[in-house]
Amino acid sequence: MNVPDFTHDPERRAWVASANVAGCDFPIQNLPLGVFSRDGEAPRGGVAIGDQVLDLRAALDAGLLSGAAAEAAAGPTLNPLMAMGRAASRELRVAVSELLAEGSGAAGREDILVSMASARMQLPSAIANFSDFMVSRDHSWRLGALKNPQSPLPPAFDSLPVAYHSRASSVRVSGEAVVRPNGQWRKKEGMHFGPTEALDYELELAVWLAGENALGAPVPLSRAQDRLFGYGLLNDWSARDMQMWEMPPLGPFLAKSLSTSVSPWIVTAEAMIPFAIAGRRVAEAEPLLPYLDHPEDRARGGLSIALEVFLLTPPMRAAGHEPARLTATDFAHMAWTPAQMVTHHASNGCNLLPGDLFGSGTCSGPEAGSEACMAEIVLRGPIQLPGGEVRRFLEDGDEVIFRGRAHAEGAVSIGFGECRAEILPAIPWPAE
Repeated sequence: MNVPDFTHDPERRAWVASANVAGCDFPIQNLPLGVFSRDGEAPRGGVAIGDQVLDLRAALDAGLLSGAAAEAAAGPTLNPLMAMGRAASRELRVAVSELLAEGSGAAGREDILVSMASARMQLPSAIANFSDFMVSRDHSWRLGALKNPQSPLPPAFDSLPVAYHSRASSVRVSGEAVVRPNGQWRKKEGMHFGPTEALDYELELAVWLAGENALGAPVPLSRAQDRLFGYGLLNDWSARDMQMWEMPPLGPFLAKSLSTSVSPWIVTAEAMIPFAIAGRRVAEAEPLLPYLDHPEDRARGGLSIALEVFLLTPPMRAAGHEPARLTATDFAHMAWTPAQMVTHHASNGCNLLPGDLFGSGTCSGPEAGSEACMAEIVLRGPIQLPGGEVRRFLEDGDEVIFRGRAHAEGAVSIGFGECRAEILPAIPWPAE
């Protein structure tokens, strides 16, 4: 199941020419799933290939695809396919790879393709639950040291993947703007309510779940990989002034529920097989408890994904400048694996549902420049931007852009597409 097959072959090429361009996010080795629509049309499932979208409904209607997996993926959400489990997504991947491969009988069938430029992307699943983790030791250490230099990490950090339940209703797809939130916090001069003055991004990996476990039934680590449907990019927008005031003692609340942005394409767990690596465990960490330890997870539970954050400000946009890169990191630095997140979340019998969403937490690495949020970057000083602009936190009109690429020697690198959003001004608080 977790061994590369012909769909990962570096020599494999698509009859969609744009998928064969070096550096393309969506070569035939990727085949991520999403939901799209066009003006006047109902949302439906698609597969990204080069600069095109394979319209799964059109391919089914044309008799070029068949079967329960393709039918489940062709509707307005991917939840039915997610409910069928990893075997179904693997079956669909094989069928789509054969359909799009050079020499396929479907070559040149433009009627089953839609230009990405004309496709309006939707949330890929109906999200019942969203849990946000904290799996970067470096992120936790940097910000924890501000409060307690002698003991920067939360007491449980090395024993379990720390998380909290976040807000599913405010998850939005890439491209939708984020409104600066109003909130409460304490200033030096006293209590204050108004637009946040410390709006930040957090670069995270989105983890989408497959299958379902009954309430009361845990998910052993030996079977947790079967629950990993796929991955994307996630921006856990954070109002730092509000967050620091409201967190004690129950954790984040309104500072996080303002909005969460996710990339529209789900890179399936099958596509990620060549990019599996050993999980990271630092020498000073306590030994793992048996339920969070398994030989396969130790050997191949991690993922090698280069992650970047770019910022485009209104003056930069007006001057025609390219976005400025603020962060370059890698998911390989994370202290906990996606499978460990699944097992720990379900260890008390919590029922995880098809289409549930996990955020990995801020994916900061150890080096300068790999800090995955502004709160960490500014510990080294204000952010200097092209044209002389300076930032400590995000301003209205700023646009934040995430990009990611899975990479491994001997494999075709695959991308995640973008996760981006612009900051809009706060709504004036209603007068009584």
